[in-house]
Amino acid sequence: MKLIDAHHHLWEPQALPYGWLRQLGKSKPFGDPTAIQKNYLPKDYLDNAGEAEDVELISSVHVQADGALPDPVAETLWLEDLNSTIPSAIVGFADLASPDLPKLLEGHAQSSRFRGVRQIIGKLADRKDLSFTSEDLLEKSAWQNGFSLLKEFNLSFDMQLYPEQMEGAAKFLGKHPETKVVLDHAGCPYDQTDQGLERWRAGVEKLSQLENVHVKLSGFGMYNKDWDAENTERIFQKLYVTFGADRLMWGSNFPVDRLMQSYGHCVKQLQTWLASLSKDEQEDIAWRSAAKFYRLDLGKSHG
Repeated sequence: MKLIDAHHHLWEPQALPYGWLRQLGKSKPFGDPTAIQKNYLPKDYLDNAGEAEDVELISSVHVQADGALPDPVAETLWLEDLNSTIPSAIVGFADLASPDLPKLLEGHAQSSRFRGVRQIIGKLADRKDLSFTSEDLLEKSAWQNGFSLLKEFNLSFDMQLYPEQMEGAAKFLGKHPETKVVLDHAGCPYDQTDQGLERWRAGVEKLSQLENVHVKLSGFGMYNKDWDAENTERIFQKLYVTFGADRLMWGSNFPVDRLMQSYGHCVKQLQTWLASLSKDEQEDIAWRSAAKFYRLDLGKSHG
């Protein structure tokens, strides 16, 4: 099976001032990061990806790793300096509320692999331990204006938020039908009780009505350390039914999800979900949707 990993990270803590990677043992919303607070370079990623059976990794997408970097463009340029075909595309960080946003986007665009922006907006009023920001960015006029610029630069947006924010996100994104958006980590269903999943279902139903919104099947270990295809079947099926295979893509979220499961495990669960689908639907989720969304050049070798 051909496979595109639409969500992974690479880093070198001493090369760039990654705050959270240098704060050893300080808890993050996904848990204790100590085991991954070290270099994670293309060879490390390929070693992990090599654990997967019966797949051919044909492309990958790097997603920004630290929104607190003083110069987010430096991460994109560092990736270029690796002189590796990994990643095939880059999703960089930019504060959409920044008055310097055009300059930031132009800086990222020095890389021909730059495809989009991620600024995590996930916030829960009663769960500061899970919140990535203290601001309600969706309601901030400067941020909204910045989002409008993405269309002018032909950039997509990786949206990482929580179910409680989805209704507001749907209203906002409905005003921006020409900007491609992908929900990271299956829409972050952090509360997997019946009540929590019902809240998540209601949110994804609203967002699925917007044709420019896609979803990544990624990050399952962040909210269920013992996850597998069976205990997350409800999540996959809801996304498959509401969005369709052509708006779903897969991502490993490595090395973050390596804290919970192996790369081989993550791929195996995807294969289990896909087994009952048609060949076209399998290919949509495994690689075709990501290739189209991120405008990937599949003619280049990956490795």
